Amino acid sequence: MAGQTGADTGLAEPGALCAQQGHRTYARRWVLLLMVSLVSCSNAMLWLSFAPVADIIAEHFVLSMAQISWLSLVYLVVSALFGLAAIWVLDSVGLRGATILGAWLNFAGSVLRIMPCVVVGTQNPFAFLMGSQSLCALAQSLVIFSPAKVAALWFPQHQRATANMLATISNPLGVLVANVLSPALVKEGEDIPLMLGVYAIPAGVVCLLSTICLWESMPPTPPSAGAASSTSEKFLDGLKLLVQNKAYVILAVCFGGCIGISCSFSTLLQQILCASGYFSEFSGLCGALFMAFGILGALALGPYVDRTKHFTEATKIGLCLVSLACMAFALVRGQIFALATTCSLLGLFGFSVTPVAMELAVECSFPVGEGAAVGLIFVLGHAEGILIMLAMMALTVQCSERSFATCQQGEDPLDWTVSVLLMAGLCNLFSCILVLFFHTSYRRLQAESGKPSSTQNAAAVGGGAGRAGVLGPSRATPEGPRSPHPVCCRATPRAQGPAATDAPSRPGGLAGRVLASRFIDQAGPHPSFSSPWVIT
Repeated sequence: MAGQTGADTGLAEPGALCAQQGHRTYARRWVLLLMVSLVSCSNAMLWLSFAPVADIIAEHFVLSMAQISWLSLVYLVVSALFGLAAIWVLDSVGLRGATILGAWLNFAGSVLRIMPCVVVGTQNPFAFLMGSQSLCALAQSLVIFSPAKVAALWFPQHQRATANMLATISNPLGVLVANVLSPALVKEGEDIPLMLGVYAIPAGVVCLLSTICLWESMPPTPPSAGAASSTSEKFLDGLKLLVQNKAYVILAVCFGGCIGISCSFSTLLQQILCASGYFSEFSGLCGALFMAFGILGALALGPYVDRTKHFTEATKIGLCLVSLACMAFALVRGQIFALATTCSLLGLFGFSVTPVAMELAVECSFPVGEGAAVGLIFVLGHAEGILIMLAMMALTVQCSERSFATCQQGEDPLDWTVSVLLMAGLCNLFSCILVLFFHTSYRRLQAESGKPSSTQNAAAVGGGAGRAGVLGPSRATPEGPRSPHPVCCRATPRAQGPAATDAPSRPGGLAGRVLASRFIDQAGPHPSFSSPWVIT
């Protein structure tokens, strides 16, 4: 089941050099990546299965449109409330336990959703639907934080961004399926039980496969030096380091806000378009284009960033383009082709940059664990999404005329013009703050390549050999032969001095406390930061 990559020892193959220096990759890493992706995809299908046919669901169960919106909004509420607990479970139990638990919660929620349709005389269908969506939301908190951790623990340095991308796009892929499948299955209220049953089938299959196929949370031998020091900080200590990291805080708040805008857009799209005279089929098409182009963009951007390591440049440019597309969506009215195009561009620029931003979060927060670094961004994003969605719903006003509206729930249609303008304004605000004030060094790459940061160099001159640490030899100490592949995941020199004497070689080691004291300083930019997008 395990295969060591890079059997050839030629300089042209980075994997070979990594294998020679004690790092190894295993073929079963793709099985773990597939299971995490399938659980995330199934969970996203359940999340937005109601949104594309919100008016029909509301009419069938005699609910208000606000209640239908809460069936999707509960995902954000649960993530904001239990996100930190999910991060702790992911770091403590491991990838295998968290993925299997998420798969079972996801399956249980999919089954519970069917109860109001099969149990005759259900008094309060909203309670069943809300409870089932809450279980699925708990599952999402466990699996949506996992891609960066899977990439860091199982994949070599030159495959991490691609692995993160493949696992991350499974979530918009599930939303894409929901946007296409729900309008196709539900034409009237009698079709709702069929839709709920169809969504429960993949949840059950994924639950069974995850339970059978997942054997371990981490490989016996790490694939890179960064994986060997993964989660070297304890949970609470890692959160403190994140809060004290200025670059990470800016990234978390700004990109988290963009995540919240994306969630609000996906949830409210059908209600916005039906009030403007568009049918559910067109709303589902726009949602599908939003996700499909995001997936295509991520497939192209992931390998590019793996080769160039331009995490910051890709993130900043992507968010600027998202802001332009969001402004276009707010201004376009009555033009079907233009509306579909703007939805496509929103997905192309928005979702494609998500896995890159997650890798950037890990790079700027190293040595804090990947689960905490990525999870906190999603927790903040979902909390901001709640506020954004509630503000958008509060700013709606009833239309004076409803002759053009296609909403079927029986209520007066709402005018979402001010709400959409608010969404566009917030998107531009977050993008401007990130472009102007965010800059960081790639700390994990520096640790793996043995290149000390600028603050370490200064400390080394005044502090001598005791400052050598895991970032490689300082300028005050002689360096040994350098690897022909400086960015390859090669073995990192052990720290000198008593602080590193007992540091183990597996996660939790590599002188975690020493790492924390060094990386909390503001480091100089990474050598690849030659772009004018990086402001120092």
